[in-house]
Amino acid sequence: MDADRSRAVSQERTDLKHRDLTDAILKVFYDVYNELGHGFLESVYEEALAIALREAGLAVRQQVPLQVWFRGHKVGVFVADLVIENIVILELKAARALEPAHEAQLLDELRATEIEIGLLLNFGPTPQFKRLVFGNERKKTPNSAGKGAG
Repeated sequence: MDADRSRAVSQERTDLKHRDLTDAILKVFYDVYNELGHGFLESVYEEALAIALREAGLAVRQQVPLQVWFRGHKVGVFVADLVIENIVILELKAARALEPAHEAQLLDELRATEIEIGLLLNFGPTPQFKRLVFGNERKKTPNSAGKGAG
Protein backbone atom coordinates (compact mmCIF):
# COMPACT_ATOMS: atom_id res chain seq x y z
CA MET A 1 0.00 0.00 0.00
CA ASP A 2 2.83 2.43 0.81
CA ALA A 3 4.38 1.87 -2.63
CA ASP A 4 1.01 2.59 -4.28
CA ARG A 5 0.57 5.76 -2.25
CA SER A 6 4.12 6.89 -3.02
CA ARG A 7 3.55 6.27 -6.73
CA ALA A 8 0.24 8.19 -6.59
CA VAL A 9 1.86 11.17 -4.85
CA SER A 10 4.71 11.12 -7.37
CA GLN A 11 2.24 10.96 -10.27
CA GLU A 12 0.22 13.80 -8.74
CA ARG A 13 3.36 15.96 -8.56
CA THR A 14 4.24 15.34 -12.23
CA ASP A 15 0.64 16.01 -13.32
CA LEU A 16 0.43 19.48 -11.78
CA LYS A 17 -1.05 21.94 -14.25
CA HIS A 18 1.56 24.46 -15.48
CA ARG A 19 4.18 22.79 -13.28
CA ASP A 20 7.18 24.03 -15.30
CA LEU A 21 5.96 27.61 -15.09
CA THR A 22 5.15 27.50 -11.37
CA ASP A 23 8.52 25.85 -10.67
CA ALA A 24 10.26 28.68 -12.58
CA ILE A 25 8.26 31.30 -10.65
CA LEU A 26 9.15 29.69 -7.32
CA LYS A 27 12.85 29.62 -8.22
CA VAL A 28 12.71 33.35 -8.93
CA PHE A 29 10.72 33.95 -5.71
CA TYR A 30 13.45 32.30 -3.63
CA ASP A 31 16.18 34.17 -5.54
CA VAL A 32 14.47 37.49 -4.77
CA TYR A 33 13.90 36.50 -1.14
CA ASN A 34 17.53 35.45 -0.70
CA GLU A 35 18.73 38.73 -2.18
CA LEU A 36 16.37 41.12 -0.34
CA GLY A 37 15.50 39.17 2.81
CA HIS A 38 12.38 40.13 4.76
CA GLY A 39 11.19 43.42 6.21
CA PHE A 40 10.21 45.43 3.14
CA LEU A 41 6.71 46.42 2.03
CA GLU A 42 4.83 44.18 -0.38
CA SER A 43 5.22 46.83 -3.09
CA VAL A 44 9.02 46.50 -2.92
CA TYR A 45 8.82 42.74 -3.35
CA GLU A 46 6.32 43.14 -6.19
CA GLU A 47 8.67 45.42 -8.13
CA ALA A 48 11.71 43.23 -7.48
CA LEU A 49 9.85 40.04 -8.37
CA ALA A 50 8.46 41.60 -11.56
CA ILE A 51 11.97 42.62 -12.63
CA ALA A 52 13.42 39.18 -11.88
CA LEU A 53 10.56 37.34 -13.61
CA ARG A 54 10.97 39.49 -16.73
CA GLU A 55 14.72 38.85 -16.65
CA ALA A 56 13.84 35.13 -16.59
CA GLY A 57 11.95 35.68 -19.86
CA LEU A 58 8.41 35.56 -18.48
CA ALA A 59 5.52 37.84 -19.43
CA VAL A 60 4.51 39.79 -16.33
CA ARG A 61 1.58 42.14 -15.69
CA GLN A 62 1.35 44.10 -12.43
CA GLN A 63 -1.70 45.31 -10.50
CA VAL A 64 -4.10 43.60 -12.90
CA PRO A 65 -7.81 44.45 -12.44
CA LEU A 66 -10.00 41.33 -12.30
CA GLN A 67 -13.66 42.05 -12.93
CA VAL A 68 -16.38 40.07 -11.19
CA TRP A 69 -19.60 39.58 -13.15
CA PHE A 70 -23.09 38.56 -12.07
CA ARG A 71 -25.83 37.97 -14.65
CA GLY A 72 -24.05 40.11 -17.18
CA HIS A 73 -23.35 42.97 -14.76
CA LYS A 74 -19.99 43.96 -13.33
CA VAL A 75 -20.38 43.77 -9.55
CA GLY A 76 -16.81 44.18 -8.38
CA VAL A 77 -13.14 44.32 -9.13
CA PHE A 78 -10.20 42.57 -7.50
CA VAL A 79 -6.61 43.54 -8.24
CA ALA A 80 -4.06 40.77 -8.71
CA ASP A 81 -0.52 41.69 -7.68
CA LEU A 82 1.03 39.89 -10.66
CA VAL A 83 -0.24 37.77 -13.53
CA ILE A 84 2.39 35.62 -15.22
CA GLU A 85 2.01 34.49 -18.85
CA ASN A 86 -1.75 35.14 -18.44
CA ILE A 87 -2.05 31.74 -16.74
CA VAL A 88 -0.83 32.12 -13.13
CA ILE A 89 -1.92 34.72 -10.57
CA LEU A 90 0.62 35.70 -7.91
CA GLU A 91 -0.61 37.16 -4.64
CA LEU A 92 2.25 38.58 -2.60
CA LYS A 93 2.40 38.99 1.16
CA ALA A 94 4.97 40.35 3.61
CA ALA A 95 3.44 38.87 6.75
CA ARG A 96 4.68 36.89 9.73
CA ALA A 97 2.95 33.82 8.26
CA LEU A 98 0.36 32.92 5.64
CA GLU A 99 -3.19 32.97 6.97
CA PRO A 100 -6.53 31.57 5.75
CA ALA A 101 -7.64 35.09 4.74
CA HIS A 102 -4.70 35.27 2.32
CA GLU A 103 -5.78 32.00 0.71
CA ALA A 104 -9.38 33.22 0.49
CA GLN A 105 -8.23 36.38 -1.29
CA LEU A 106 -6.33 34.38 -3.93
CA LEU A 107 -9.22 31.95 -4.39
CA ASP A 108 -11.57 34.90 -5.01
CA GLU A 109 -9.15 36.21 -7.64
CA LEU A 110 -9.05 32.79 -9.32
CA ARG A 111 -12.86 32.55 -9.23
CA ALA A 112 -13.13 35.94 -10.95
CA THR A 113 -11.13 34.74 -13.99
CA GLU A 114 -10.54 31.77 -16.24
CA ILE A 115 -7.10 31.45 -14.65
CA GLU A 116 -6.94 28.22 -12.67
CA ILE A 117 -3.58 28.40 -10.88
CA GLY A 118 -2.45 30.84 -8.22
CA LEU A 119 0.64 31.13 -6.06
CA LEU A 120 0.53 32.80 -2.68
CA LEU A 121 4.07 34.04 -1.94
CA ASN A 122 5.04 35.31 1.50
CA PHE A 123 8.19 37.37 2.00
CA GLY A 124 7.96 36.99 5.79
CA PRO A 125 10.66 36.01 8.31
CA THR A 126 10.62 32.62 6.59
CA PRO A 127 9.78 32.46 2.88
CA GLN A 128 6.53 30.58 2.27
CA PHE A 129 4.44 29.66 -0.71
CA LYS A 130 1.16 27.94 -1.33
CA ARG A 131 -0.10 26.73 -4.70
CA LEU A 132 -3.87 27.01 -5.11
CA VAL A 133 -6.01 25.58 -7.88
CA PHE A 134 -9.56 26.57 -8.74
CA GLY A 135 -10.54 24.64 -11.85
CA ASN A 136 -12.74 26.28 -14.44
CA GLU A 137 -15.15 23.33 -14.25
CA ARG A 138 -15.93 24.46 -10.66
CA LYS A 139 -16.79 28.00 -11.68
CA LYS A 140 -20.54 28.59 -11.99
CA THR A 141 -21.03 29.79 -15.57
CA PRO A 142 -19.03 31.71 -18.14
CA ASN A 143 -21.26 34.73 -17.38
CA SER A 144 -20.78 34.63 -13.61
CA ALA A 145 -17.05 35.32 -13.76
CA GLY A 146 -14.75 37.41 -15.87
CA LYS A 147 -13.22 36.02 -19.04
CA GLY A 148 -9.67 36.42 -17.88
CA ALA A 149 -7.21 38.71 -16.21
CA GLY A 150 -7.66 42.25 -17.40
